[in-house]
Amino acid sequence: MSSVVLYRTPEGKLSGMDDKAVRHFAKFKRAVDAMEAGDTLRFEYRLPRSPKHHRLFFVKVRELFDRQETFGHVDDLRAWLTVGAGYCHFIPGTDGQLVAIPESVSWESLEEADFLELHRRVDAFMWELRARRTLWPHLGDERTYWAVDAWRQEFEKP
Repeated sequence: MSSVVLYRTPEGKLSGMDDKAVRHFAKFKRAVDAMEAGDTLRFEYRLPRSPKHHRLFFVKVRELFDRQETFGHVDDLRAWLTVGAGYCHFIPGTDGQLVAIPESVSWESLEEADFLELHRRVDAFMWELRARRTLWPHLGDERTYWAVDAWRQEFEKP
Protein backbone atom coordinates (compact mmCIF):
# COMPACT_ATOMS: atom_id res chain seq x y z
CA MET A 1 0.00 0.00 0.00
CA SER A 2 1.28 3.45 -0.86
CA SER A 3 1.60 6.10 1.79
CA VAL A 4 1.53 9.73 0.73
CA VAL A 5 1.91 12.88 2.80
CA LEU A 6 0.14 15.82 1.17
CA TYR A 7 0.25 19.54 1.74
CA ARG A 8 -1.51 22.52 0.19
CA THR A 9 0.79 24.66 -1.95
CA PRO A 10 0.72 28.50 -1.79
CA GLU A 11 -1.34 28.31 -5.00
CA GLY A 12 -3.98 26.26 -3.16
CA LYS A 13 -3.31 22.92 -4.85
CA LEU A 14 -2.61 19.61 -3.13
CA SER A 15 0.86 18.18 -3.69
CA GLY A 16 3.07 15.46 -2.31
CA MET A 17 5.75 16.40 0.21
CA ASP A 18 8.59 14.87 -1.85
CA ASP A 19 9.15 13.48 -5.35
CA LYS A 20 7.93 10.01 -4.44
CA ALA A 21 4.76 11.38 -2.85
CA VAL A 22 4.15 13.61 -5.88
CA ARG A 23 4.31 10.53 -8.15
CA HIS A 24 2.02 8.46 -5.90
CA PHE A 25 -0.49 11.29 -5.58
CA ALA A 26 -0.50 11.81 -9.36
CA LYS A 27 -1.18 8.10 -9.84
CA PHE A 28 -4.05 8.30 -7.34
CA LYS A 29 -5.53 11.36 -9.10
CA ARG A 30 -5.33 9.55 -12.46
CA ALA A 31 -7.15 6.57 -10.98
CA VAL A 32 -9.89 8.84 -9.59
CA ASP A 33 -10.23 10.73 -12.89
CA ALA A 34 -10.47 7.44 -14.81
CA MET A 35 -13.36 6.16 -12.70
CA GLU A 36 -16.63 5.58 -14.46
CA ALA A 37 -20.11 5.39 -12.99
CA GLY A 38 -20.31 2.33 -10.74
CA ASP A 39 -16.52 1.98 -10.29
CA THR A 40 -15.18 1.80 -6.76
CA LEU A 41 -11.92 2.85 -5.24
CA ARG A 42 -10.74 2.23 -1.70
CA PHE A 43 -8.34 4.53 0.16
CA GLU A 44 -7.39 5.32 3.74
CA TYR A 45 -6.25 8.52 5.33
CA ARG A 46 -4.95 9.71 8.67
CA LEU A 47 -5.20 13.13 10.16
CA PRO A 48 -1.76 14.09 11.42
CA ARG A 49 -1.06 14.71 15.06
CA SER A 50 -0.69 18.30 16.13
CA PRO A 51 3.00 18.95 16.87
CA LYS A 52 1.97 21.54 19.46
CA HIS A 53 -0.30 19.08 21.26
CA HIS A 54 2.31 16.31 21.01
CA ARG A 55 4.90 18.56 22.68
CA LEU A 56 2.44 19.64 25.39
CA PHE A 57 1.67 16.04 26.34
CA PHE A 58 5.33 15.07 26.64
CA VAL A 59 6.21 18.27 28.53
CA LYS A 60 3.43 17.43 31.00
CA VAL A 61 4.79 13.90 31.43
CA ARG A 62 8.32 15.24 31.96
CA GLU A 63 7.09 17.79 34.51
CA LEU A 64 5.15 15.09 36.35
CA PHE A 65 8.24 12.87 36.31
CA ASP A 66 10.23 15.64 37.98
CA ARG A 67 7.61 15.95 40.73
CA GLN A 68 6.86 12.29 41.54
CA GLU A 69 8.67 9.87 43.88
CA THR A 70 8.19 6.41 42.33
CA PHE A 71 9.58 6.10 38.81
CA GLY A 72 13.27 6.23 37.95
CA HIS A 73 12.83 6.80 34.23
CA VAL A 74 10.40 9.04 32.36
CA ASP A 75 9.55 6.25 29.86
CA ASP A 76 8.42 4.04 32.74
CA LEU A 77 6.15 6.81 33.98
CA ARG A 78 4.72 7.32 30.49
CA ALA A 79 4.05 3.60 30.12
CA TRP A 80 2.35 3.51 33.52
CA LEU A 81 0.19 6.53 32.63
CA THR A 82 -0.76 4.92 29.33
CA VAL A 83 -1.84 1.72 31.10
CA GLY A 84 -3.65 3.73 33.78
CA ALA A 85 -5.57 5.52 31.04
CA GLY A 86 -6.65 2.13 29.70
CA TYR A 87 -4.68 2.41 26.49
CA CYS A 88 -3.19 -1.08 26.68
CA HIS A 89 -3.74 -4.75 25.96
CA PHE A 90 -3.23 -7.74 28.23
CA ILE A 91 -1.12 -10.85 27.88
CA PRO A 92 -0.51 -13.72 30.29
CA GLY A 93 2.60 -13.20 32.39
CA THR A 94 5.07 -15.93 33.29
CA ASP A 95 2.98 -16.72 36.38
CA GLY A 96 -0.25 -16.93 34.36
CA GLN A 97 -1.59 -13.61 35.64
CA LEU A 98 -2.54 -10.98 33.08
CA VAL A 99 0.02 -8.25 32.49
CA ALA A 100 -0.91 -4.89 30.93
CA ILE A 101 1.19 -3.88 27.93
CA PRO A 102 0.88 -0.19 26.97
CA GLU A 103 -0.08 0.58 23.39
CA SER A 104 2.29 2.71 21.36
CA VAL A 105 1.77 6.46 21.45
CA SER A 106 4.25 7.02 18.61
CA TRP A 107 3.60 9.74 16.08
CA GLU A 108 2.85 7.19 13.35
CA SER A 109 0.60 4.89 15.36
CA LEU A 110 -1.81 7.40 16.85
CA GLU A 111 -3.61 10.12 14.96
CA GLU A 112 -4.72 13.37 16.61
CA ALA A 113 -8.28 12.42 17.62
CA ASP A 114 -7.07 9.26 19.39
CA PHE A 115 -4.14 11.12 20.93
CA LEU A 116 -6.53 13.77 22.31
CA GLU A 117 -8.59 11.01 23.93
CA LEU A 118 -5.49 9.40 25.43
CA HIS A 119 -4.39 12.78 26.81
CA ARG A 120 -7.83 13.34 28.34
CA ARG A 121 -7.80 9.87 29.92
CA VAL A 122 -4.29 10.35 31.35
CA ASP A 123 -5.38 13.63 32.92
CA ALA A 124 -8.46 11.92 34.41
CA PHE A 125 -6.35 9.01 35.71
CA MET A 126 -4.11 11.42 37.58
CA TRP A 127 -7.03 12.39 39.85
CA GLU A 128 -7.67 8.78 40.89
CA LEU A 129 -6.57 7.99 44.42
CA ARG A 130 -4.63 4.89 43.31
CA ALA A 131 -2.59 6.99 40.87
CA ARG A 132 -1.86 9.67 43.42
CA ARG A 133 -0.86 7.10 46.05
CA THR A 134 1.48 5.42 43.56
CA LEU A 135 3.21 8.65 42.58
CA TRP A 136 3.54 10.04 46.10
CA PRO A 137 3.46 7.10 48.53
CA HIS A 138 4.85 9.21 51.38
CA LEU A 139 2.16 11.90 51.20
CA GLY A 140 -1.32 11.73 52.62
CA ASP A 141 -4.31 11.63 50.29
CA GLU A 142 -5.08 15.35 50.67
CA ARG A 143 -1.50 16.34 49.86
CA THR A 144 -1.48 14.09 46.77
CA TYR A 145 -4.62 15.88 45.60
CA TRP A 146 -2.83 19.23 45.90
CA ALA A 147 0.22 17.79 44.12
CA VAL A 148 -1.92 16.87 41.11
CA ASP A 149 -3.70 20.22 41.23
CA ALA A 150 -0.38 22.13 41.26
CA TRP A 151 0.84 20.04 38.31
CA ARG A 152 -2.42 20.68 36.41
CA GLN A 153 -2.27 24.43 37.02
CA GLU A 154 1.14 24.58 35.34
CA PHE A 155 -0.57 23.81 32.03
CA GLU A 156 -3.82 25.74 32.21
CA LYS A 157 -4.19 28.55 29.74
CA PRO A 158 -4.45 31.99 31.39
